[in-house]
Amino acid sequence: MLTLPIPLVVALVLGFLALRHALAGDRSILFLVFLATCGLQALVISLTQHYGLSLFWPIQLATAVALPPLSWLTFQSAALRPFDRKRDWLHLLGPGFTAFCTVFAPVTLDVVLPALFVGYGATILVRLRTDEALPLARLGAGPRPARIWKGVGLLLVFSALLDVLIAVALRLGHAEWRPLIISIFTSFTLLGIGLLSLSRDADGSAEDSAGATAPEATRQSEEDAELISRLDALMQKDRPYLDPDLTLARLARRLHVPIKHLSAAINRATGENVSRYVNGFRVRNACALLDGGDTVTEAMLGSGFNTKSNFNREFARVTGQSPSAFIRNGHEG
Repeated sequence: MLTLPIPLVVALVLGFLALRHALAGDRSILFLVFLATCGLQALVISLTQHYGLSLFWPIQLATAVALPPLSWLTFQSAALRPFDRKRDWLHLLGPGFTAFCTVFAPVTLDVVLPALFVGYGATILVRLRTDEALPLARLGAGPRPARIWKGVGLLLVFSALLDVLIAVALRLGHAEWRPLIISIFTSFTLLGIGLLSLSRDADGSAEDSAGATAPEATRQSEEDAELISRLDALMQKDRPYLDPDLTLARLARRLHVPIKHLSAAINRATGENVSRYVNGFRVRNACALLDGGDTVTEAMLGSGFNTKSNFNREFARVTGQSPSAFIRNGHEG
């Protein structure tokens, strides 16, 4: 019976997913490159560690070096802003420095590679911790986009532990464990990163970044009030909250203001983040639909929500009760 190595199975899974999404055209080029790199890394690990084809080691190194910056650039283009060659070429410095070390100081690779993974993984985690407002993330997705990318960041940091485990194995005199450690842990990491990044909630829309210029350090409360007044008028007149794919960037573009300016104004004026502010309108719309005789599912879908869990959570937060209890009690929104 033919048994395929774990990395080869992971490579086939990721390759299939990349091909499927490429044919469907529902992911950005950067997403597909990122996923393909994960698949190629798993493939060459299988070839080098299980089949002894050491000639593929340079490819294994190249894909390993490319994965951390690709992770950040994919996160950035999916949640923060689109890829910009003029600004993002700096991410070539890490792979370039690693190539230099490979030629002139190969002994430093055991430090440089883990540092790349930890550095980019930590950067994603710090960005999410300092500001969870992801301009290109769908507001209807709630906290899921941030959680997905947090998972990717943690897996990048986790992958750096491989060298620690390998060093421990060598210290204990078990050099034969090295291929097994690389195969299992790298496969788990690559598969996790690939599957997490494929979630629809991990992706945003590059076109939503219009107007994403930095705001001034401080804003007068009068300006906040004026902006919130315009935003409230937009929400009541055009009801953009009914769009389940609504993002902070789209709202900012409709109001012709910078993304961070709008986000900060909502925080200061309402004490809520953008997602909660928008979901307040969605819940009130759902209450009106429930009062009109719609089912819970119909009210959920007709108000811009697309997941039952997020709808129930936000409904309870706004009204203090579940949708079914709201129907039983006969309350009006």
